[in-house]
Amino acid sequence: MKPELFIVNALNPALNMLPAKMDTPEARAMMLAIAMQESALIHRVQLGGPAHGYFQFERGGGCAGVLTHPASSPLAITACGRLDYQPTPNEVYDAIVHNDILACIFARLLLWTSPHPLPKQDQTELGWSEYLAAWRPGAPHHPQWGDNFTFGWHWATTVL
Repeated sequence: MKPELFIVNALNPALNMLPAKMDTPEARAMMLAIAMQESALIHRVQLGGPAHGYFQFERGGGCAGVLTHPASSPLAITACGRLDYQPTPNEVYDAIVHNDILACIFARLLLWTSPHPLPKQDQTELGWSEYLAAWRPGAPHHPQWGDNFTFGWHWATTVL
């Protein structure tokens, strides 16, 4: 998906459903960088794996984690209700293949569970550390991160 379509059709509506304090340039940049890192905004289902959506959430990983973490659970449950989904790992996992708004909400909420502030534009390696801690990728590809982080910041600061 083209980044401008992703931002207008998924990211903006998702962040509008969450508290305003969650919509920051840092959050947008990290979400865009992670979507690029995980799926290049191309793969809705992980190639050769179980993950779903552009952020590549797994049923028992990110889906269950966001629904049960004290910092994200109330917001996740509310968002599921507003989008007419049951707040269960199975239902969210099935939905995020095609519901990009829900996928963005869950990605933002997963970042929200981190005790650390999100990285600034000049903190590429801190961004990498935050990504690893939150997503726990099975096969991380560090060489791609710098470009994806730069991509995220470019689009996070582009008004659409």
